[in-house]
Amino acid sequence: MESLHKSFISGCHILHYHRILDAYGHLSVRHPTRNDVFLMCRSMAPATVSSRLDIIEYYIEDASPVDPGSPLGYVERFIHSEIYKRYSDVQSIIHSHSPDVVPYSISGVPLQPCVHLAGFLGKKVPNFDILDFYETGDVRDLLIRNRQLGKQLASYFSSNSGGLTEAVVLMRGHGFTVVGGSIEECVFRAIYTSENARIQSSALALSTAHPLATDIKYIHETEIPASTAMTQWSYMRPWKLWVQEVEATSLYTNLA
Repeated sequence: MESLHKSFISGCHILHYHRILDAYGHLSVRHPTRNDVFLMCRSMAPATVSSRLDIIEYYIEDASPVDPGSPLGYVERFIHSEIYKRYSDVQSIIHSHSPDVVPYSISGVPLQPCVHLAGFLGKKVPNFDILDFYETGDVRDLLIRNRQLGKQLASYFSSNSGGLTEAVVLMRGHGFTVVGGSIEECVFRAIYTSENARIQSSALALSTAHPLATDIKYIHETEIPASTAMTQWSYMRPWKLWVQEVEATSLYTNLA
């Protein structure tokens, strides 16, 4: 667990360093020996997470804390619990409000694979609109505050009634959620999802501003499987670099 806690804290710091998370947003990881439990930090800015005392264990079934005396946690932990519940192969989840990605959740312009490092599993990223799923009595503030809303969001990671078919889902006016098979892979996908959005925005701007511009050539659907496989064996290379970056920055403390 010590190694997991260390990677978890490093992941929080890396996501802040790369502007995927600010004072808001969150990372989680499934417990390595208890399939019914996941870990998140308490309600605090991810950059300030520093020790295992900042990490809370939650039951996947209802997102309640394993220790009833745990400090206050994130309201939106239902994002994490319902995805873990539905997809047994998901080991880590990130929810981000990246300003590079949010425009694609409100503009009608689809976010598509531009760079092979993003690790998208589909031709375009699905967009979840919470307005379609509020029930009577729900607080209409875009937050996933309960199991029902978390369950609806989780369904967007599957294009059918089967297993996981998407790595990233946009959330209208709110941000995006990304899943992975480990903390390291999930962090990789979150960072390059935001990078992909920046590249696509630049390409769209060029395509309308320059007389020599042609249609944007996104990654072809036949290139997606091999590109995705490539990210799965290479994500440790940037992870090691990113860990060194945050360890060299005085803002971050990792006592795990």
